Amino acid sequence: MGRYTEAKCKLCRRAEMKLFLKGVRCTTEKCSFAKRPVPPGMQHRRKRGKPSYYALQLREKQKAKNAYNMLERQFRRFYDVASRRKGASGRVLIQMLERRLDNVMYRSLFALSRNQSRQLVRHGFVFVDGQRVDIPSYLVKDGQEIEIRAHDSLKKDLKSNVDINSKERSCPTWMQADNENLKIKIVRLPEKEDLVVSIDEQLIVELYSK
Repeated sequence: MGRYTEAKCKLCRRAEMKLFLKGVRCTTEKCSFAKRPVPPGMQHRRKRGKPSYYALQLREKQKAKNAYNMLERQFRRFYDVASRRKGASGRVLIQMLERRLDNVMYRSLFALSRNQSRQLVRHGFVFVDGQRVDIPSYLVKDGQEIEIRAHDSLKKDLKSNVDINSKERSCPTWMQADNENLKIKIVRLPEKEDLVVSIDEQLIVELYSK
């Protein structure tokens, strides 16, 4: 499966906001977006005019896709599923993106970035209701309990991640994290207000509805 291998900071600059793709680095003075918060490209040769409405829709979709570390086909599949379910498609899409297992690991503060949380899942350290789940796109449900089972050195690193992450962000209210035992309980479904990166889901719905 192909992955984006170029500089991640370009994605933040193109979105014109921090997507927190490089973990702790994004909160320090080393952040490339903080140093140069302009879109990538040769800025001195051209002036950017007002973007079209289609450009705004595309930019919002790209921002959401990159923030959750997904490829185009997978993101489109998520939208297709969301559009067939009851309720507003945009709201359902946001809930599905937040309920991804790799995102849950990241939002619970156990991982410094979504790339790291994806590795935790893929390497088989994550158990949902006692069953090993190694699929990052697995959607957690209300009431489920998640546990990280690993060797002592990794557990120590994960607890250290919590201390580092807690300085810049907090665990969302739709989950309860037990930092000592490396456990998470999903207490409700996530909502738009719980997002770290601001996303206008209606623009994404309009783009895919054409």
